[in-house]
Amino acid sequence: MKAVGDLAPSIGTVRACQALAVPRASYYRGKTPAPRVEEDARRSPARALSPPERQAVLDELHSERFVDKAPAAAYATLLDEGTYLCSIRTMYRILSDADEVRERRNQLRRPNYKKPELLATGPNEVWSWDITKLLGPAKWKYFYLYVILDIFSRYVVGWMIASRESADLAKRLIRETVEKQGVAEDQLTIHSDRGPSMKSHGVAQLLAALGITKSHSRPHVSNDNPFSESQFKTLKYRPDFPNRFGSHEHAHGFCQEFFTWYNDEHYHSGIGLLTPSSVHYGDADEIVAKRQAVLEAAYARSPERFVNKSPSPPAGPTAVWINPPSAAGKTSGGDQSPLIEIPTSCGPVAPKTELDISHLTSAEALTRPEMPAPREMNLNNVAHKNGLPEMHDLGKPDASLTHPRPGYPSASCVPAELASVSPRDDESTQCNLLPQPLNTRAMPQKIPGGLGDWSPSEAEKAPPKELTLH
Repeated sequence: MKAVGDLAPSIGTVRACQALAVPRASYYRGKTPAPRVEEDARRSPARALSPPERQAVLDELHSERFVDKAPAAAYATLLDEGTYLCSIRTMYRILSDADEVRERRNQLRRPNYKKPELLATGPNEVWSWDITKLLGPAKWKYFYLYVILDIFSRYVVGWMIASRESADLAKRLIRETVEKQGVAEDQLTIHSDRGPSMKSHGVAQLLAALGITKSHSRPHVSNDNPFSESQFKTLKYRPDFPNRFGSHEHAHGFCQEFFTWYNDEHYHSGIGLLTPSSVHYGDADEIVAKRQAVLEAAYARSPERFVNKSPSPPAGPTAVWINPPSAAGKTSGGDQSPLIEIPTSCGPVAPKTELDISHLTSAEALTRPEMPAPREMNLNNVAHKNGLPEMHDLGKPDASLTHPRPGYPSASCVPAELASVSPRDDESTQCNLLPQPLNTRAMPQKIPGGLGDWSPSEAEKAPPKELTLH
């Protein structure tokens, strides 16, 4: 503006503004700025109630006879008495200005669920587990797949196929997986959604006895359990995933092949293109070092193909979050340090194990590390130590599974005894369900309806099913 003012006396204001690309309106406005007028407060309309009148309406609504009545009732009562103060809408405006208008009915107010924030800096620190349905051979027939996943390594530490969703089966799977991985007390956090099996008292009591911290997602927020959901998508988007599974054995065989591929052959993009087993059992650093050597050799041969610097392979995970704090930023696989300090290793990691030892060759069997003996764990002693009630017979279901309908539940739904369950496929056993005798004193001899003339005396043999924990 000052340059325009210096040139204007000699060449004119218009030419000076054009030469300096300054709008003339801006030049004149800056030369004689208009005085700033402060905005006056909004004036009240002439027909509005005065402050004393508004206070009189508020006092009337606060009176004993109107304190529990709606403004419409007060308005009608005053009219019947020959008094008019204001309209019903004005009464509501006056009450709103006094912050006295709200929902007065006793309505459900849901608690404010806190967003779970979990950090894993090593294997066997945070597990995520969930249950998904697999379509069976007919409509309304499903198989239920239980999967426990380590969020740091993405390694599937345990899985199981069953014909129903049950807290008893979940308890046995969690207990067997914890023993197989050699998890120490107060080392592990298990995260899940709010399904009936996840929120059951039996599972909560088992986790407390084992010294495991439980965590749950917020209601209707699938993003709080992203690792299990992503793993299920990988399963169901496989090219060979069938539309339906013909039998329990079909679903079990497919899942066994899939999890073997997923743990040992799948190069996961979330952990630096490493396999979950290599990260879970501590082979990631060696693999990354070998990849770096290959890239350095390629750079030495043809440095012109690489711009700015020599290439480097994707780094393995250092910290994995479920819902990281907003200030923490992106920490998974990066160089940033987490905001809170958690020890890298809270306990020994179980040696590398396979789902099926029979698939190993003789050379691999010689180099394979020995599997540690199962640790002896008295859950009642741990429960007493944690101030919890004593737990009796954790291997058996919480309630009787007898049912008046024949063949329900099916044999594959009934949990086997603890001694008959094996964490490996080569020791799988069968779980048979014998026909349960019915109480004929409480039921008629014949059940009419969809079951026809079936009689309790007609024993129905349920086919044996295999229930194996992995």
